[in-house]
Amino acid sequence: MKKLLLATAATSILAGAASAEDIKIGIILGFTGPLESITPAMGDAAEMAIAEVNAAGTLLDGSTVSAVRGDSTCIDAAAATAAAERLVTGDGVNAIMGADCSGVTGAILQNVAVPNGVVMVSPSATSPGLSTAEDNGLFFRTAPSDARQGVVMADILTDRGIGEVAVTYTNNDYGKGLADSFAAAFAEAGGTVTINAPHEDGKADYSAEVASLASAGGEILVVAGYVDQGGRGIIQSSLDTGAFDTFYLVDGMYGDSLIENIGADLDGSFGALPGTDSNGATVFQEMAAAAGIDGTSAFAAESYDAAALIMLAMQAAGSSNSADFKNTLMDVANAPGEPIQPGELAKALEILANGGDIDYVGATAVELIGPGESAGNYREYTVSGGAFVTDGYR
Repeated sequence: MKKLLLATAATSILAGAASAEDIKIGIILGFTGPLESITPAMGDAAEMAIAEVNAAGTLLDGSTVSAVRGDSTCIDAAAATAAAERLVTGDGVNAIMGADCSGVTGAILQNVAVPNGVVMVSPSATSPGLSTAEDNGLFFRTAPSDARQGVVMADILTDRGIGEVAVTYTNNDYGKGLADSFAAAFAEAGGTVTINAPHEDGKADYSAEVASLASAGGEILVVAGYVDQGGRGIIQSSLDTGAFDTFYLVDGMYGDSLIENIGADLDGSFGALPGTDSNGATVFQEMAAAAGIDGTSAFAAESYDAAALIMLAMQAAGSSNSADFKNTLMDVANAPGEPIQPGELAKALEILANGGDIDYVGATAVELIGPGESAGNYREYTVSGGAFVTDGYR
């Protein structure tokens, strides 16, 4: 099937069936809201991939790609749906790179992407529920499901000799899905969750929530929240009251703003987020640094890969129509084919134009499984000396 699709694409290109066009990719992320400190790097990384393809000048007979941004807010499903609707019906985007948080991603998928037949590739929506969402083959993600993250969390805590924890999670699809996944994995590993309690974002005072967590006890507090919202508030209140002094930080809690706001008291806390020590990750970080982007920021690499996959799938299909390239995205992401690293998008476009196969490895060692999601690699770290220090990869 892959050979047939690529051959068809090559024939169409050579026959001039496709003509140069201005392709639009919507980039919808929470530029305001609980992840606003990390989304700028995510958006910039996606646009770096777009600039790389435009510089090559060989996508679909010389078509150019422009990015159109929209604000998902991360937490307001109605606002996110409205923003996505504007991108699709107003701006006429051919695909969406996003969204970021799981709840708004699901809302956009069901209310905008599926009804309009538009491909979505999320770099950071991790809820296990998205694995089984009715998507008509339109939804993909370069971040792994939290079903995988929960197991990684349990492994890290067990390896560090921690057997009893309290858990607080942001009260939405992402937080609950991750907390439940972790609790099941930790129990299977012999650990004990003393309390698994939700918290609401946007509150000025988390003393009541922290009092309940402290009453239940635990060697540390697992915080499954957002770096610029309730998760940070829970940590600060815990430190202020002496309830907990060490925290496990999930992927949504990773960001320099956390260290900047909490300070030295965060030293000794630890966690993990999607990441790999592959050659592609190193190359991406060098490229990002040269472009003035923090390539180590959470989900920046996944955003570059998400945008790259959209454009490579278009080239493989010989079409910018989602109905066509949704069928080639898994093909360009996986073997067999010529391995493609960050910075090699021009090479990939040429191979595809000539009817060849590629295996897009990218910045995150991309391997899409099952319902079009990342198999999952994680970078484990500890906060030390006011910085996130990498301990290893899983």
